[in-house]
Amino acid sequence: MNSLLKKGVWPLMAAPAVYLAIVWKNLPEKVAMHFDLKGNPDRFGSKNELITTVIIMILVNMVVYLLLTNIWRIDPKKNAAENRNRISTIAFATAVLLSAVMCMIIYSASKGNIRFSAGLIFSAVGLFFAILGNYLPNMKPNYFAGFRLPWTLENEENWRKTHQLAGKLWFGGGILLAVICLFLPAELAIIIFFTIMVTITLIPCVYSYQLFRQQKNNQS
Repeated sequence: MNSLLKKGVWPLMAAPAVYLAIVWKNLPEKVAMHFDLKGNPDRFGSKNELITTVIIMILVNMVVYLLLTNIWRIDPKKNAAENRNRISTIAFATAVLLSAVMCMIIYSASKGNIRFSAGLIFSAVGLFFAILGNYLPNMKPNYFAGFRLPWTLENEENWRKTHQLAGKLWFGGGILLAVICLFLPAELAIIIFFTIMVTITLIPCVYSYQLFRQQKNNQS
């Protein structure tokens, strides 16, 4: 990963705490702490509880980032080191997504618990999956990232073909979600989001198994 991104990820992860400090005086005594799938607040807490939640989420974000950027070290697959930069980029995207969600929660609280935009969240997650899809075709076999099925882990050709297909589906599906979820009503956005996510996940799995069966029949 670019050294600039490595240095910049830490301020990005700390951004929610800085933002909370800036808007602290504008926060009401009771703030929204949780939202339903439609983006409506369904649980409220005190300002102090919001501080605790933000600190915990920042720590979780940091732990996840450190875990992802170093997990290649314990991967027994021979190509593990080749995935280092790809997984580090994914870790950076994950950190940005989590920080953005935290900032949106703080923004909602500072504006008097306004309705949380579920479509915007689904759109952001779609963009995240598009980023993942961009890196999947070049991901080498490993035990921690990608479609880690028994037959993909045992056969490099199966892994390669499965991830080439998955990369196209995740990139296309992610971009589609990023665009359409911004304009759909919350109820419809939820249905479209989960339909596309299930589809782009199941198709590579089925395709991979079909390759496995075909390879097994050819060896018979």
